[in-house]
Amino acid sequence: MDLAAEAPALISRFFRYVKIDTQSDPDSATSPSTEKQKVLSRMLVEELRQLGIADAHLDEYGLVYATIPSNSPKKVPVICFCAHVDTSPDLTGAGVQPILHRNYQGGNITLPGDPSVIIRPEDHPDLMQQIGNDIITADGTTLLGADNKAGVAVIMQAAQWLMQHPDVRHGTIKLLFTPDEEIGRGVDHVDMAKLGADYGYTVDGESLGTVETETWWAKLATVVFHGVSAHPGFAKGKMENAVRMAAAFVHALPLEQLSPESTAGREGFIHPVTVQAALEQATVKLLLRDFTQEGLMHQEALIRSLVQQVMQRFPRATCSMDVQEQYRNMKEVLDRHPRVVDYALEAIRRSGLEPRTVSVRGGTDGSRLSFMGLPCPNLFVGEHAFHSRYEWVSVQDMLKSMETMIHLCRIWEDRG
Repeated sequence: MDLAAEAPALISRFFRYVKIDTQSDPDSATSPSTEKQKVLSRMLVEELRQLGIADAHLDEYGLVYATIPSNSPKKVPVICFCAHVDTSPDLTGAGVQPILHRNYQGGNITLPGDPSVIIRPEDHPDLMQQIGNDIITADGTTLLGADNKAGVAVIMQAAQWLMQHPDVRHGTIKLLFTPDEEIGRGVDHVDMAKLGADYGYTVDGESLGTVETETWWAKLATVVFHGVSAHPGFAKGKMENAVRMAAAFVHALPLEQLSPESTAGREGFIHPVTVQAALEQATVKLLLRDFTQEGLMHQEALIRSLVQQVMQRFPRATCSMDVQEQYRNMKEVLDRHPRVVDYALEAIRRSGLEPRTVSVRGGTDGSRLSFMGLPCPNLFVGEHAFHSRYEWVSVQDMLKSMETMIHLCRIWEDRG
C-alpha cells in the first residue's frame, strides 16, 4: 500500500492542528481543564461530519466520539482508535510555528526561533533512521505538539481514506479524541457504553514499528508538613519551620538511584515534581513509578520512612501523607487478550516494517482504558522528544502509522 499521495494533506492537517493552543492545566478542577482544548475538538467534529461521519459530536467534558460504520457482511469486533488533543503543561503550546525540513540528510537541525535549540543526532539517535525523510519541528520557542496531534492527524487522515475507499472491508470503527491526557484525566468521563468498542488502540507512540504493551504502575504522593510559627526574633525553642522540613525531606530522597536522573529501562523512580512552601505549611508532590506493584509498594514505604526520619527532628510539628493511584500497567490486561497485540504486529508487518513490542516509561489513555474494559495497546506514530523545544516527527513515520491502522481494520474484518 503506497500512501505517499496522502502526505500533502496529512502535513496540512497536522500543521492546522498544532497551531491551536490546547495546553491542559493540572491545577484546574474543570473537565476539560482548559476551554481552549475544545477549539480543536470542535474542528475535529466539523471535519468528521464533512467526511460523512454523521454521529461525530463533542460532549460536555471535551470528548469527541465518532463512528465509521461497518461495510462488512460479517460480525466483526468493534475497534477504537484514540488520541488526545491536549499538550503538556511543561512547556507553552501557544504560537506554535511548525517547520517542514524536507529530505533530511543527517546532521544537526538548528531551529530558527532560538538558534541555541539544536536537534543533534547524538541526542536523538532515531534521526539517523530518517535519512531522505521529511522532518517537522517547531521553531525552537515552543513545543511542537506532535504528542499527540500527530496521532490525531493520522487517525483523521485514515478516517478520510477509509470513507473514500468503501471497497476496503472493515467492521465498525470508533474514534475517540480525549482532553487532559497529559494531566492523567483523559478518560475520566469516557462513557464506555456509548463508545461501544471491544478493543482499542491509542495512537500515541514513539519509534517506527513499535507497539507499546506495558506502562508504569503509577501513583501520586502528596506530603504536607505543618510547622509551628513564631516571631523569628523570639523563635528559639518555639518555631518549627515547614520550609526546612520539606527541604530536608527532598534532600533525603535518593538521587544516585531510584530517581529519573539515574534510571533507565525497567528501573522505577521517585520524582519530586512540585514544592509549595511557607513557614507554617509546605507541600511536596511526588510521582511514584514502577513496572511492578511490588516496586511501587517499596517506593511508598521508603517515602513514609523518610518522612518519619525528618519528623523526628521536629517533634512539635505534624505531617500528613496522601497517595493516589494514577494508572496501572496495561500489560496485566493485554496478556489476557493476546490477539489485540498480535493483530497490531501483523499490521506493522504488512506495512513493510519489522514490528517490536516495547515497554514505555510513561502512561497513555490506553493504560486506564484497558482497566475500564477496553484492552488498548499503544501504536507508534513517530513522536520524539515530546514535552520539549526539541520535539520532532517524521512525515514518513506518520504515513506508516496510518498504513498500519488501515491494515489493522482489514485484519480484524478478515479474522472477525
